Amino acid sequence: MLLRLPTSVSEAQECLAEGAVPVGGATLVWATWQREGFPELAMSLRQLPQANVIGPETLGAAVLLGRVDDRVPDVLRRAAGTVGTGAVRRAATVGGNLVGSALRCLLPAALALDARAAVLESDGVRETDLAEVVAKRPLLLGLHWRAPLACAYRKLPADAGGPPPLVVASALHTGDGAGGGAGYAVRVAVRDGYEVFEGAAVPGADAEETLEALRATALGDLPAAAWRVVRPQVLDLLARER
Repeated sequence: MLLRLPTSVSEAQECLAEGAVPVGGATLVWATWQREGFPELAMSLRQLPQANVIGPETLGAAVLLGRVDDRVPDVLRRAAGTVGTGAVRRAATVGGNLVGSALRCLLPAALALDARAAVLESDGVRETDLAEVVAKRPLLLGLHWRAPLACAYRKLPADAGGPPPLVVASALHTGDGAGGGAGYAVRVAVRDGYEVFEGAAVPGADAEETLEALRATALGDLPAAAWRVVRPQVLDLLARER
């Protein structure tokens, strides 16, 4: 197997055109390659500057999970910090987790931030939403978002080998940054099993009104056990800004 390490977007496009298979930390694909055979040509973005940025409003796809720190919002930092073991986080990448993993541990946090994705195709770079990233698994260059006013994250404990643990992520945005018009908007994303639910609402006159608005979104399909985690997190988030 020949591994290419492009250092520019144009060089990465050439690799794609040549049929290179994208690979990050290989934590998810190595076993498959050992079982089914290695590709002739692979490509890693670990030397591409655009895929290695870390900042308050952006995160590159080639960034190792262990490098995600307090330069990004706390909801995303905490999500990355709970993925696997330390050894996994020192090898796994942001892009691999969002595109290659069935668990997609970073997805609720990214949805709560109302993040957009930059993806690379053979004819250039374009922006898309996370729904397309999950459905079509393009070559992810990175995420970007508008910094939230406040955010929160919780991942419940789970037994090894059991169902995926419940994850609740939320963020409070200025309205124009989260589709809420003027004022503020609260966004919540929940992973229940392998499914991820999300919803957004403009905060009402009181916190209960906001929770009812969130229940009117896809979050209303969550079981009562999930709402027992969502409710206090949203209440605490709103209280921080009052």
